[in-house]
Amino acid sequence: MVKQNIIPLEDLFKAYYSCRKNKRNTINALAFELNLEEELIQLKEELESGRYAISSSIAFVVDKPVKREIFAANFRDRVVHHLVIQKMNAVFDKYFIYDSYACRKAKGTHFGIDRVDGFIRKCSKNYTQNCYVLKLDIKGFFMHINKTILYTKIETLFISKYNGADKQLYLNLCKIILFNEPVNNAIIKGKLSNWDNLPKDKSLFAAKPDYGLPIGNLTSQVFANVYMSCFDYFIKHQLGIRYYGRYVDDFVLVHTNKAYLKSLIPIISKFLKTELHLKLHPKKIYLQHYSKGVSYIGGFIKPNRIYVSKRTKGNFYEAIHKQNKLIEYTSNASKAEKLLFLSSMNSYLGILKHFKSYKLRKLYISAGLSKKWFAYFIVNTNFTKFVEIKTPKY
Repeated sequence: MVKQNIIPLEDLFKAYYSCRKNKRNTINALAFELNLEEELIQLKEELESGRYAISSSIAFVVDKPVKREIFAANFRDRVVHHLVIQKMNAVFDKYFIYDSYACRKAKGTHFGIDRVDGFIRKCSKNYTQNCYVLKLDIKGFFMHINKTILYTKIETLFISKYNGADKQLYLNLCKIILFNEPVNNAIIKGKLSNWDNLPKDKSLFAAKPDYGLPIGNLTSQVFANVYMSCFDYFIKHQLGIRYYGRYVDDFVLVHTNKAYLKSLIPIISKFLKTELHLKLHPKKIYLQHYSKGVSYIGGFIKPNRIYVSKRTKGNFYEAIHKQNKLIEYTSNASKAEKLLFLSSMNSYLGILKHFKSYKLRKLYISAGLSKKWFAYFIVNTNFTKFVEIKTPKY
């Protein structure tokens, strides 16, 4: 007889390695790694016995790319998130429509931008006939996700599509993660005043009971795709929209008939409210001729060209200014400061290199970045990556 509550240790190792990719230098990650085998064995025993309990999260507010609240889970809890997602997403992903872009292998923002650009080309017959773009957004998306509705969707889909003996084990873990209330034992990082200008519909601290997912968890991103999958099918199959794509709560419809797209707005609004308890953002309804261009997930799509968005350019400029202020008050940058520089600059350059932005990258770095940083780093000839100089010149 196959035991139902067994998690192979290699699955936990796989989850750990996936989790540590971008978190290896954090204090929690380093502490976990010091006794890796013991930590994973203990976690395995807790998960299999049902004794696993979620630790405190760190709550803080960030300003870029937009102001939002983040809940950073403890590293061992992140390992569990990756364990659950590597099991469940293998089932879920086959169910999602092709043009759902967030948190999916070989997809993401750049893929989504290219797809929408392709929609416009096809619908306008390579810019030879009229077509229109409707872009919509959901107000306070993550904070208004109904957990009961979401769990029912997850349970129904997983039970129908997965036949493993460990089915109930993963459903139980999913329920523990989903119905955890991170606000109850959160550790606040920064000042409480950081929350002053954050709209209530963007904070878990103001969410209704059994509503809201914490931004910052991998599980929240994947579960959000499950939550919205019925909406995707509604748009594609019931409304018959051929050119449709969604990244989290930001979605685009392209059609030759402007009046028809306009008529869909109240229909879409009713479906979201009735089925998912969500509302369209009234100030983020965009309906224009394709020639006007459309801003979408970091890009600005115009005929024959995709530009980087003004927000991304502005954030890159501010990041450079921030690094300049940091180096201005020190004669010898610390290891932490250098790691922060590399992380910030290479993150922006990694985004910008997907656009025709060579002149922009060169200008901002050559003319805008303090020359003091070039005692520690060198940028490649394409202005796409900084690397540290082995022997700094002081």
